[in-house]
Amino acid sequence: MFRRRRITVALAAACTATLLLSACGGSDASDASAAPAGDPVSGGAMQVLQTGEPRSLDPASLSNTWAHQPVLGNALYGTLMVNDVDTFEIEYKMATGFTTNDGGRTFDLTLRPGLTFTDGTPLDAAAVKFNWDRLRDPSLGSTTVRQASQITASDVIDPTTLKVTMVTPSPHFAQSLVAGALNWIASPTALQKGKPAFDENPVGAGPFTLVKWSRQDSIELQRNPGFWDAPRPYLDTITIRTVPDSNQRINAASTASADLLSETNWSSLNRMEGVGYSHEVAPTGGGLFAAMNARRAPFDDERARRAVVKAIDLDAVNTVVYNGENEVPATLFPESSPYYSDIPLPTADTEEAQKLFDELAAEGKPVSFTFISYPTTESKTLAESLQAQLSAFDNVEMKVEVVDYGAATARAGARDFDMIVSSAIVQDPDFGLWTAFHQDSTGNFSGVEDAELSAALDTGRLAESETERKAAYETVQNRLVELNPGLWYTRAVPAVAFGEGVHGVSIYTLGSPLPEEIWMTD
Repeated sequence: MFRRRRITVALAAACTATLLLSACGGSDASDASAAPAGDPVSGGAMQVLQTGEPRSLDPASLSNTWAHQPVLGNALYGTLMVNDVDTFEIEYKMATGFTTNDGGRTFDLTLRPGLTFTDGTPLDAAAVKFNWDRLRDPSLGSTTVRQASQITASDVIDPTTLKVTMVTPSPHFAQSLVAGALNWIASPTALQKGKPAFDENPVGAGPFTLVKWSRQDSIELQRNPGFWDAPRPYLDTITIRTVPDSNQRINAASTASADLLSETNWSSLNRMEGVGYSHEVAPTGGGLFAAMNARRAPFDDERARRAVVKAIDLDAVNTVVYNGENEVPATLFPESSPYYSDIPLPTADTEEAQKLFDELAAEGKPVSFTFISYPTTESKTLAESLQAQLSAFDNVEMKVEVVDYGAATARAGARDFDMIVSSAIVQDPDFGLWTAFHQDSTGNFSGVEDAELSAALDTGRLAESETERKAAYETVQNRLVELNPGLWYTRAVPAVAFGEGVHGVSIYTLGSPLPEEIWMTD
């Protein structure tokens, strides 16, 4: 659907040296990789920077995207399955199958026999059922409730087989499964001891185990000698630190004090490339948007949402937040997608924006709202940029509240916000778009309810031909333009950057690396 991007300094240097940069296609067109480093070797201590501090080591509290804790979740719990970010084909890991014979109404999950957690208890179908059932509980505050709530029941057939029944048919559900904590199975015995005990000793069947978690500082992991996929993992230890500030991550790359970094924008990646780091980026459509909560004033009135959208120059936002190096989505799907249609996303019209703000104020509904910001540099700068632009208009007021990841996630889950950063990041279009905008989805943070939009999302999910799916997603694009759920301010950059001596970096879903595949040389 989209091209995967992998850049190496070696390629850029070769192109520059021979004055053939244009022939090499420039950084945006390159798919080249570094020269093979030989066979994997064991040993080494990897330093990792992630962008979001976990509130717990319970997989229900972790998010499997580049912007949260993908290395940590994959390290402690391993994976049931992964997807190829280019073809979306499923590759099985601890699972051996996830198949449907009835158009996605039910699935049979099959597991490798003999899997065990590090506490010696079995990772079997009953353990998966325990994990998946609890993820449906909204009181956990898990972002994976979006996927788990689509399952209505699960039944243990035998120790290696779990039958899953969906609320409604979802033939592409495997793409949703790999994108969250359904893919990370923890020991039920350990989970039942409660959160404090589990955070001291999280028990999974992943390639690494916890040595120590020093909150707001570091998470130290060591190789699991009993990992099912020997000789993996290759590394001896991993130390993970949370650094939400992009400039600090760039400084870490400049001083070679980090081996692997989750990254969020092209400006940072390009600067890291200049100091010898390569990167992997999962290709996507859709993107990040500043979601406006249609469940409450002022954004329960579509005119207020449209006024804000029309007031903002997104190219100016891109310049302020991303040094002009990210892509502002002009259409929902990029031209490389089979679902692309030339349906432009809304652009700025300051005259129309002011007219709408005045119209609402005359009705006693002036637009006043608060932007809930994550603690990252990008989120805070985005908030400041929007606030500055809106200050040029009458009858609109925007405040900014910066909160930590846990609080922001909780506020989003409780729908207690006016505006917050959300996403509809498209690989296969079903998961990202159905989750973000279907009226029955628990991931519909913006709260838009539109029967025509939901029907088109259902058609796109169930259609058997690409022609039918394309037509359905054309309707989706038209309805989103009319509904204005948020400001589509940037294409997502689900990325990891890694140093010269780091090899075997492989990502799945939204920029989630597999730590068991990574090895290092001096």
